[in-house]
Amino acid sequence: MNQSERNRLLRMLVKHSLSFAPVTLSSGKSSNYYVDGKMTATTPEGAPLIADAIKDAINAELVDSVGGITMGADPMLGALSGKGYFRTFIVRKEAKPHGKSKYIEGQLNKDDKRVVFIDDVATTGGSILRGLEVLRREYPHIEIVKVIVLVDREEGAKENLKKHGYVLESIFTSKELIEEKKKQEEASSRCKKAA
Repeated sequence: MNQSERNRLLRMLVKHSLSFAPVTLSSGKSSNYYVDGKMTATTPEGAPLIADAIKDAINAELVDSVGGITMGADPMLGALSGKGYFRTFIVRKEAKPHGKSKYIEGQLNKDDKRVVFIDDVATTGGSILRGLEVLRREYPHIEIVKVIVLVDREEGAKENLKKHGYVLESIFTSKELIEEKKKQEEASSRCKKAA
């Protein structure tokens, strides 16, 4: 992904995924802004850019599959497999109540050894850790090569994951999104004054 594409993805995240209003996050924390990566990952323009960004973040690592916890990772995983980059799997929060009662759906099997775990947004990392716990329980031999999020809110996720032996990487931080939003508003204000 070149810088132009990265900038385009950043602008899309600001447009589709960033909103300002009081909200309670999945961590239980209160915030005056919200980032919903799914709103960009489910657009025809955003999905392939996100797939390219994650592929670049994985870089030359040899991995058997890429997975994440439902729902945050779902559209990104679809984009990755849809572009033919990786086999993917989804970790459920609860076992499916019918059928095979599985916690993990998709392309992960007992012969796989190295995986990358992704999510759209990280705050404290609690939901990622719960997903990794399920993955480790179902596939104890699996090595988690990387944990990648589209946006890190920088509110403790990196530190919490590190305590459990994982390194969190992010494509963007919420600070970058907020700075880009301010730039856009300033540019819009200048245009209105010039008109």
